[in-house]
Amino acid sequence: MSNILVAKEVSKQFGNHIALNKVSLEIPKNSIYGLLGPNGAGKTTLIRIINQIIYPDQGEIYFDGKPLQPHHISMIGYLPEERGLYKSMKVGEQALYLAQLKGLSKADAKSRLKYWFDRLEIGDWWNKKIQELSKGMAQKIQFIVTVLHEPKLLIFDEPFSGFDPINANLIKDEILELRDKGTTIIFSTHRMESVEELCEYIALIHKSEKLLDGKLSDIKKAYKNNIYKVGLGVQSANGLLADLKDKFNILSSEYVDGGIQLNFTVQLPSDDTGPFLSHLSGKANVNNFTETIPSANDIFIRTVQTK
Repeated sequence: MSNILVAKEVSKQFGNHIALNKVSLEIPKNSIYGLLGPNGAGKTTLIRIINQIIYPDQGEIYFDGKPLQPHHISMIGYLPEERGLYKSMKVGEQALYLAQLKGLSKADAKSRLKYWFDRLEIGDWWNKKIQELSKGMAQKIQFIVTVLHEPKLLIFDEPFSGFDPINANLIKDEILELRDKGTTIIFSTHRMESVEELCEYIALIHKSEKLLDGKLSDIKKAYKNNIYKVGLGVQSANGLLADLKDKFNILSSEYVDGGIQLNFTVQLPSDDTGPFLSHLSGKANVNNFTETIPSANDIFIRTVQTK
């Protein structure tokens, strides 16, 4: 798979503060790429460099195989965390103005805005002033003007801030459809549930350095630690739990259904489950045996806390 954006050892320093330290990334085309990290990690600095708001002290950025140039801005859409709509302007007037800044003709902008306003069921907002809208309503307008010029790369910084669950799901669906139509999306957020739902690839930046990156499913496999949830059908306790605790690392356990089922979590010494299952043979019926795969949130916390 080819990449829409490549960063090679990008560094940026503000006075004595190192914001980015030799960060390298590869963003595959037609993907949703999660850019993760605690506050102050360097994510916003990297996003601003991609948007050419600031420039790196060292390193290179390539857009669609070529060194990043000013004209590439027309191929990028950026929704910053700090919103920038003019509160006293009418919605339609402002949307037209911002669309034309992106290079659209007035006629083309009107046509595309009508499509999006109808799609998001906000046609009656055209003559409202921004100050009359709720935060979530204003977010919809910003989302529209960000995607209106159909850029190759979209960068969303906390795009669900201000949305209720219904509208958050609506925007998620739109993001997925944009990806399916060929747009690449960089998605910066602290909401790990959104990362799980949307992102195919992630990078984690902490204290100006990249700690990990790659396909989310591969990273999860690399971080799994041989923990399994087990359900046993047993007729009576008969010392079974004590036997298991003596031979294996039982993390938690409970009897349910009147004591006829034992549920427990075990951490095995390796990914070879054969010896464990052999030990259970003849002692109880194995009703369920499921490996616990770490979530994006587990990986985030574990990686950051160890650095």
